[in-house]
Amino acid sequence: MTEQRLEGKVAIVTGGGSGIGQATAIRFAEHGAKVYLLDRTPENAEETKNSIENIGGEAHVIECDISKPDQVQQAITQVAESAGQLDIVFANAGINGSMAPIETMEIEDWDQTMEINMRGTFATIKYAIPHMKEHGGSMIITSSINGNRVFSNIGFSAYASSKAGQTAFTKMAALELAQYKIRVNAVCPGAIDTNIDDNTYPSDDLKEVQIPVEFPEGHEHPLKDEAGSSKQVANVVLFLASDESSHVTGTRIYVDGAESLLRG
Repeated sequence: MTEQRLEGKVAIVTGGGSGIGQATAIRFAEHGAKVYLLDRTPENAEETKNSIENIGGEAHVIECDISKPDQVQQAITQVAESAGQLDIVFANAGINGSMAPIETMEIEDWDQTMEINMRGTFATIKYAIPHMKEHGGSMIITSSINGNRVFSNIGFSAYASSKAGQTAFTKMAALELAQYKIRVNAVCPGAIDTNIDDNTYPSDDLKEVQIPVEFPEGHEHPLKDEAGSSKQVANVVLFLASDESSHVTGTRIYVDGAESLLRG
């Protein structure tokens, strides 16, 4: 175990069954936090829980689909009542969703991306506030370089819009909740080696609107010639969750090895 920067803290991680959520939950536990995993696939979250327990940490799994606000409210209330406090919220769960031309994208597909990414984030933050107002804490939102620095991923109009919305919401929430000593920040990952592509649905006609994007000498990732890791993002989230970032709020941090500076 490493230095206990989160000793005695209670943390919620949505989408903790894989990828960035899983890596962050483990980092939280390594640093002393009691972690509650809110996930619509509890069997995956159980694997994260087992990994945490194997290093001597404590974790609990609650089945929760963040696209359903009533489930989010119930899950967060359950955490607060069970643990007696809530200090950290990592609103991470999301999907890439439909990747299609604007002209042919189905309204239902647009709505699904917004319900999970945008409304799900809103609900997670909203329902956590009453449990954090008295003593403050840290909220972190997983956004993306898409919709913030990068707009060249043609077909991602719904995803990019949801991610841009998340960072705007981050700033609004940070200012509104500052009076309660609740900090709100966002991380904006670039290409990260996760399984989010399993939740990406490219349409058959996408090639009709594609615009080629060329990188210098074929290098898409300037810092190193490969995608980043979930742990690299988790390390930034850990910093934002800890008191070491006590004067940081309302900001977005890009975790992309300068990828977005090439693509933007």
